[in-house]
Amino acid sequence: MTKEKGVARFLLATWEGGGSVGPVLTVARKLAERGHDVRVMSDRCNRPEAEAAGATFVPWRRAPSRVDRSVESDVFRDWEVDTPDAQIGRVIDRIMTGPALAYAEDVIEELRREPADLVVSNEMLFGVMAGCEAIGQKFALLTCNISLFPIAGVPPLGPGLLPPRSDEEQAQQDEVTAATRALFDGGLPALNAARTALGLAPIATLTDQHGAAEALLLGTSRAFDFAPAELPSGIQYVGPQLDDPAWAAPWQSPWPSEDARPLVLVAFSTTFQDHVGVLQRIVDGAAPLPVRLLVTLGDTIPAEALRQAQNCRLVHSAPHNQVMAEAALVVTHGGHGTVAKALSLLKPMLIVPHGRDQNDNAARVTARGAGLNLTADSPAAAFQAAIERLLGEPGFAAAARALGAQVAEEAASSPVVDTLERMAGRERSVAARAA
Repeated sequence: MTKEKGVARFLLATWEGGGSVGPVLTVARKLAERGHDVRVMSDRCNRPEAEAAGATFVPWRRAPSRVDRSVESDVFRDWEVDTPDAQIGRVIDRIMTGPALAYAEDVIEELRREPADLVVSNEMLFGVMAGCEAIGQKFALLTCNISLFPIAGVPPLGPGLLPPRSDEEQAQQDEVTAATRALFDGGLPALNAARTALGLAPIATLTDQHGAAEALLLGTSRAFDFAPAELPSGIQYVGPQLDDPAWAAPWQSPWPSEDARPLVLVAFSTTFQDHVGVLQRIVDGAAPLPVRLLVTLGDTIPAEALRQAQNCRLVHSAPHNQVMAEAALVVTHGGHGTVAKALSLLKPMLIVPHGRDQNDNAARVTARGAGLNLTADSPAAAFQAAIERLLGEPGFAAAARALGAQVAEEAASSPVVDTLERMAGRERSVAARAA
């Protein structure tokens, strides 16, 4: 079939890890609206959202492929282990490298069925990268958050570190970086076994696999991140990608229009992080306050698991971009997508990290004065006091507006589509885009 000049074939690959889906589908929607042929390869439960974005959906066949977003179908179940290292180990073993050969075989099969000018893969799917490398397929990597992997000049991920202020702090961060690299390299045997099966030579470190990509695109805001003055070659910021998921229910306030109490949105992970208890303490802490408390639950927490206060409403979902525009404050676990949306809408936050990249997102918010953070085991009284401070002290809202304006500008002017078109060799003219 002859393609229209300038039209590219893109295959976007990701996995159902909550925040790993929305940014990819935002990019899929942008590429489809530009007139390109877009496929999304992901878990079976992502079909409706991919098709709503204008993409053709292709499910994983050998690789892990969730049929829904329930607790029971969760693949890496990081809430079952107690330490950050064990949590990372779970995702390495169960997503990043353990099933690498399965991911590789799936993507190779799909590309042989229908070629692509460019594959765009989540940076955690090392099997997709190896599969592309094995058949000479050009590919790029897109993060859905700040970089999980060490980048020179950026504090290493995990404990929520700030930029070093002394040689001693730099030395400490160098030790954390070395430990982080060693932890990720625990996945090397599985990846190298897959590479051998694919006819590729073994690599020395896990992130060597990233070197086969055209580029690593950081799907976050430079203003938000603790960005270095100059990034290493092949890495660039493309701004956060912030569409609401297609499954978010339409929003109609359950409170009368004359209710002037400030709206506080409680938005935790769409994946399960054993967060029923902390949600209950937030509800209890906010109960005496003159606020409207909206709690989104997702597929993993039934409404009957919580005791609902008089000023609280529990909903399965709500479109964050719309609800946050009305909110005075967002209370969240600190997932990147929720944090970036809240900032882009100029909202201060109370962040309650549960692991993953959440401590680091919290550090970036609180360092700029745009919010507070509490531990997940904090009592109800601590949540009450923090909400009162955030609503009562105008400095938090002012800092959120200052940082958020920069995040919003980077999201609005994202170069991600132009960048991917160039990599695919199918950059469209201005006239073609307007047609």
